[in-house]
Amino acid sequence: MLTTRRVTFRLYPTKKQERTLHDWRKLHQYLYNAYLSHRITEYRHFGKSISYFDQQNCLPEFKECWTEYKQLGSQALQATCKRVDYAFQRFFQGLAKFPRFKSFQRYRGWTYPAKSGWKAHTTGVHGALELSNLGQIRMRGKARTWGQPTTCTIVWKNHKWYCSITIKCEVSRETGTGACGVDFGTLRALTFDDSTGIENPRFLAKSKDKITKASRQLRRKRSPNRKKRIRASKRWKKARKKVSKLQNKVANQRQDWQHKVSTQIVSSNSLVATEKLNIKAMTRKAKKGSKRKKQKTGLNRNLFDVGISNITKLIKYKVKESGGVFVEVPIKIAPSQTCPNCGKKKKKELSERVHSCECGCSMDRDAAAATVMLNYARGLGTNLLNF
Repeated sequence: MLTTRRVTFRLYPTKKQERTLHDWRKLHQYLYNAYLSHRITEYRHFGKSISYFDQQNCLPEFKECWTEYKQLGSQALQATCKRVDYAFQRFFQGLAKFPRFKSFQRYRGWTYPAKSGWKAHTTGVHGALELSNLGQIRMRGKARTWGQPTTCTIVWKNHKWYCSITIKCEVSRETGTGACGVDFGTLRALTFDDSTGIENPRFLAKSKDKITKASRQLRRKRSPNRKKRIRASKRWKKARKKVSKLQNKVANQRQDWQHKVSTQIVSSNSLVATEKLNIKAMTRKAKKGSKRKKQKTGLNRNLFDVGISNITKLIKYKVKESGGVFVEVPIKIAPSQTCPNCGKKKKKELSERVHSCECGCSMDRDAAAATVMLNYARGLGTNLLNF
C-alpha cells in the first residue's frame, strides 16, 4: 500500500552552520510578519482582501530589494507565504483565533515544499541533509520504512535542530488473527476483553515533583516584560531551559510508550474495537464554585497523561497498515453500562469497579465494557442496539 509517512531526524550542524540556520529562521520570521502586516494594512485602510497568489507574485520584486532572501530559495519563501494564508483560512473557518505576529522565539522553522533546495543523503538510517547555500549537515535517526522524499521541514525545538521529512513509501506491517476490545481508563491505561490490561505508567506523576521544583525556581528569577522593557536574566533563561527539558522528557516517554503499546496490540490482533470518546468534553474544566474542583483537575491530568486520543490514532493507522479492521463503537451503545452477556443496560457509578448483572454475569467493569465493544465489532452490534 503506497502511502505518505513523516520521519524526523536530529541534525548536528557545525557552529558556523548553526549561526546560518538561526539567521535563516529570523529571515523567515520577518517575512511571515511582513506578509501578515501586508494583509492587515490592505484590509483596514483600503478594504482590499489580499490572496496567497497576490503575495506570492510580489516575491521576485521583494528579493531584488532584500537581496539576503535570495539564498533561502523561492519555494521555501512561498511556503512561508502559504503559512500566513493557512492561518487566515483557519480563522475564517472558526477553527483558530486571528493570526498574530510571531516573535523570534515563537517561530520554529521553515519548509521546503518540493524537492528543490535540499537533498537527503540517507537510506532511512542516519546520513546527512544537504541544503542549498549551506552544505551537508550530519543527521541521526531511523525510519521504519524508507521511500521517496517529497518535502522537508527544518525545526528548532528545545535548543536542538531537527528535520522532518515526508516520504512516499510502501508500508507493510505484520499482524495476527486475533480480535480484541480495548477500554481506556486512568487506573489501568488499557483493559482488554480477556480481563488483561496494561498499567498506567504515570510519567507526569513521577516527574511532577521535579517539574514543580524547577518551575518554582523559574518564578523566582527575573522574567522578561516587554511593556516595562525588562529583559530576562541569564538565570531565568537557564531555569526555563531546565523546565522545558523536564517537560520534553515526559512527552518523549509518553510517545515512546504509546507507540510500543499500539504496536503490541496490532501485532497480535487484526480486529480492534474501541469506544468513540469525546476527550474534549471529558477533560473540560470544573464549573466555577464546584466542590470537586481538585478531583476534576486530577482526573483531567491522568487522562492527559495516558494520551487516549493519540494512542487511538496510532492503533487506527497501524491496523489499517496491516490490512486489519478498526471499529469505533458509538457512544449510544454505552459499553460501560451494558451487560456483555444479555445486553441489558444499567447505570453504574464510577466507584463500581465490578460489573454484576441479574443474568449472572459478573466480571471486571472495564473488561465487560471491552467485551461489549468486541461483540459490537464482530456483528452483534445490531442486537445490542435493540436493548
